Amino acid sequence: MANEPIVSGMAGRYASALYDLALEQRALDSVKADLDRFDAMIEGSEDLNRLVRSPVFTAEEQKNALAAILEKAGIGGITANFLRLIAQKRRLFAVREMVRAFRAFVARHKGEARAEVTVAEPLSENHLNALKAALKSTTKKEVALDIRVDPTILGGLIVKLGSRMVDASLKTKLNSIKLAMKEVQ
Repeated sequence: MANEPIVSGMAGRYASALYDLALEQRALDSVKADLDRFDAMIEGSEDLNRLVRSPVFTAEEQKNALAAILEKAGIGGITANFLRLIAQKRRLFAVREMVRAFRAFVARHKGEARAEVTVAEPLSENHLNALKAALKSTTKKEVALDIRVDPTILGGLIVKLGSRMVDASLKTKLNSIKLAMKEVQ
């Protein structure tokens, strides 16, 4: 267990249990792909996000809605059973944290580093490859990217890799200039 990523709390315990089961069943890649797809669906749908996060819905309502969503998305097996279980246990609100923790377990298992990247608009394939290459040269490991689009940063990017963060966003640079201009006055 010394090589396991540090996860804590309820989301970490659920992710750890799912990781152990997926590893035992030799289904890490398929479970991760299904979880990534489900997480992207939550990110892209305000209604699904509300279903997952809102305590207004009963466990039964969440389970029924989830069943239809999983069937339509083609998510089955271990991942579907896991998602049904957390809906039944009223833990669906923490599914995104569970997915992040699961990704950390898988990345550690594969010897990868994981970076969270925030950009103002989606990156082209060339920019993604250049970013991966730059991060690989820094970490000496393969780097998996979690890309989040946030137009409020205006341009540039913010990269979080482990405990390090580089904020090269246009918004931060403009705020620095604004602060420097106030000091001059």
